[in-house]
Amino acid sequence: MTATPLTAAPAATGAGSTGASQATPENPDGVLGQNDFLKLMVAQLQSQNPLEPSNPNEFINETEQMTMVEQITDLANSNELSGAVQMIGHNVTYDNAAGEVATGTVQSVQSNSAGTTVTVEGVGGVKLSAITNVE
Repeated sequence: MTATPLTAAPAATGAGSTGASQATPENPDGVLGQNDFLKLMVAQLQSQNPLEPSNPNEFINETEQMTMVEQITDLANSNELSGAVQMIGHNVTYDNAAGEVATGTVQSVQSNSAGTTVTVEGVGGVKLSAITNVE
């Protein structure tokens, strides 16, 4: 899954400026990934007023939360991959790219940053969410 990049307006300058910038998220799915979190954290650190540093406990809590989310995501991806591998050699029914119901034997599994897919009877890129039955 690829997250949409975030853009930030330029930081305000001049007298009376707090040094804070306003970020305008451009993320129609409302999903923030690890890279998005890191971008936000770096932007927050860059716009921080050195004379009024942020609470270090907040920074530690945010880092811990991101670590937890990353571990949960890794576990979910591992479970997804494991489930797909267990389908190798089994007959499946799935909705193909044309929206038609197709059947075949799972031959292999592919996993990348976009997710896990299987190859069914030479048809690659079958998403696990498209599989409706496993025999």
